Amino acid sequence: MSSASLAGASTVVDSILFRDAFGTPRMREVFSDRALIQRYIETEIALARAEARCGVIPQEAADVIAREARLDRIDFDHMRHETDIVGYPILPLVHQLVAMCGEAGRYLHWGATTQDIMDTANVLQVRAGLDIVDADIRELRKILGDLARKHRDTPMAGRTHLQQALPVTFGYKVAIWLAMFDRHQERLAECAKRVLVVEFAGAAGTLASLGTAQGNKGFAVQAALAEELGLGVPTTTWHVARDGFAEAVNLLALVTGSLGKIALDIMIMASTEFAEVYEPFVKGRGASSTMPQKRNPISSELMLAAAKAVRQHAGLMVDAMIQDFERATGPWHAEWVALPESFILTAGALHQAKFALGGLIVDADRMRSNLGISKGLIVAEAVMMGLAPAIGRQQAHDVVYDACRTVNEKGGTLAEALSALPTVTKYVDRATIDRLTDPANYLGLAPQMVDRALAASAAPDAVR
Repeated sequence: MSSASLAGASTVVDSILFRDAFGTPRMREVFSDRALIQRYIETEIALARAEARCGVIPQEAADVIAREARLDRIDFDHMRHETDIVGYPILPLVHQLVAMCGEAGRYLHWGATTQDIMDTANVLQVRAGLDIVDADIRELRKILGDLARKHRDTPMAGRTHLQQALPVTFGYKVAIWLAMFDRHQERLAECAKRVLVVEFAGAAGTLASLGTAQGNKGFAVQAALAEELGLGVPTTTWHVARDGFAEAVNLLALVTGSLGKIALDIMIMASTEFAEVYEPFVKGRGASSTMPQKRNPISSELMLAAAKAVRQHAGLMVDAMIQDFERATGPWHAEWVALPESFILTAGALHQAKFALGGLIVDADRMRSNLGISKGLIVAEAVMMGLAPAIGRQQAHDVVYDACRTVNEKGGTLAEALSALPTVTKYVDRATIDRLTDPANYLGLAPQMVDRALAASAAPDAVR
């Protein structure tokens, strides 16, 4: 590769080194410059067709515009140069499209304003981006469902405040992850009606150029344009009402936030002291330049980084909602940064999640071994509740509390400490004590919660 090619990228989303770690080729293509300009052209063509249908411009002119306005005829260097001068890309684009279309070019961009074309093109990008995210989440849910089902009954230590709390199953942990993404898929379906709407309203958003001057055809053209592009019709102009795009990016922040939670769990569980799960083995992946023994959780690290970056963009999009009067003086431009990067980072994080979870190595023996680290103390609550019917709840608490202190101070197991107490052995035998202090016997409804999560995820009306 030439040095010029290497010099052309400056961020992780387009870097020759990092772009496939933080994104995917498919999502980068959706938000590429060429694809964006194609969306501008697509919107201008759809507008001409809509206006011809409504009798605003001649049908012959719309036909010429649809035939002659082509991406492969654009002089990108000239368009870039003119965009630098104008500050927006639509007027430079229209200049070239008018020249392509000859006499019909006089009807191009009729009644529209720059933001109409740019917003609508962005909506088309967002629609394609959400479709990719939707498909990725479906694949991830299948992976999570299979993992939860496989480890429905695999006991492990549940942890609160990074301390062993009570036994759970690994399937229960995964079922919680699965349910999050079931909800995200529902959110994706629900946001479409609010986000995927056309923008066509003219200079100050009143459709004056087509309403007053051309027989009140503004709403008709707006509806026809929406139909041409397969988008919804907004109730009012949204030039400065940016909640739709803000919702889309904040939804991506929720998705990547859940991925970040999973990543953190995996990274901690993959640490040497835990050694309960590992990302799939690929020779050289996660290797250290100085420590040959290292196997770093690379996919999880990338998922966590993406979650943090998209969260920042979500905040930026909310900040960009604060716009002045009928056309913003700067907040709109912030979206140009946040929208493409958020989608690309989300796609990259989902890609890493599918890889890490699809081949996750689960060490069930180590999970059971870690359950024994506390020497039975992790099920102190189970013992207390088991003794309560015989000696009362409070006395059972005090007896078990004393037994736990004995284990902490003198060693041994909780079963051994309890077996040395006449207050206990008067009511229960050693076999019962062993049963009560076995963590695998105190899983609560964790396995049944896995069943419930799997059933809910598979329900046809749960997600679109």
